[in-house]
Amino acid sequence: MSARENMLGDFLRAQRARVRPDQVGLSGGSNRRVPGLRRSEVALLADISADYYLRLEQGRDRNPSPEILEALARVFGLDPVGTAYLLGLTESSPDRRRRRRPQRETVPEGIRKLLSTLGLPAFVEGRYFDVLAVNPLATALSPRLAVGENRLRSVFLDADEQALYSDWEDTTARLVAGFRRSVGGDTNDARVIELVGELSLESDRFRQVWARNDVQPRQSWPITMDHPLVGTLTLNREKLVLGDTTENLVLAVFHPDAGSASADKLSLLASYSVPAPQSRDR
Repeated sequence: MSARENMLGDFLRAQRARVRPDQVGLSGGSNRRVPGLRRSEVALLADISADYYLRLEQGRDRNPSPEILEALARVFGLDPVGTAYLLGLTESSPDRRRRRRPQRETVPEGIRKLLSTLGLPAFVEGRYFDVLAVNPLATALSPRLAVGENRLRSVFLDADEQALYSDWEDTTARLVAGFRRSVGGDTNDARVIELVGELSLESDRFRQVWARNDVQPRQSWPITMDHPLVGTLTLNREKLVLGDTTENLVLAVFHPDAGSASADKLSLLASYSVPAPQSRDR
């Protein structure tokens, strides 16, 4: 990644390829040679010239107005999260104008205490998906849920972590889309450059998913894990933004459905955990 990477153009191309003509009231035809919409069709629907839209995709204009970007977001059917991400990709965006150093991420004392008393697997995740604090039951769920580990590195590069997830491809797609939303269009952030560069070199799957330009909040969704000690577990994973912090920290909590077999297995797993949560400030 470099400061001149054409993130705006890449994102526009990825969205254009996703939208079928019939979704926007156009006829697909039998001679269509491109996936999704043609550039001329996007321009027509957004009420801009085809030449100007081409300039946007090619990176020859990196400062379109918010009105133009919002019109393109409507053409592509982006939700508020996707629209906000698109608006942050211009060269004039404050985050794009300066090189950022990773900020110190501090876990509030109250959250540390909560982790120690919470009877469910839980951890605190930072802006770059670093594990900043974790309770013993989360580490019993996965040894890679430990302070100092990075969730992207673990899920993409660690074979034992990959083996935990029954639907690893869906997990990786959601993880990258959440990471892209977390860091926004800030390609000048040194830590983003480091992580994306390393994972792009080491993981074919990461390169594939990163190129899709998906963006979404750090979502809550059910996951199925094949745990080596207790077998198959289906858990709900909630990700809660910590409202009293400025570092974009998230509390992630795993919980089973009440009375389920997974609830019994999680109770059994709890017997393997040891006391005292880990915590680290970055």
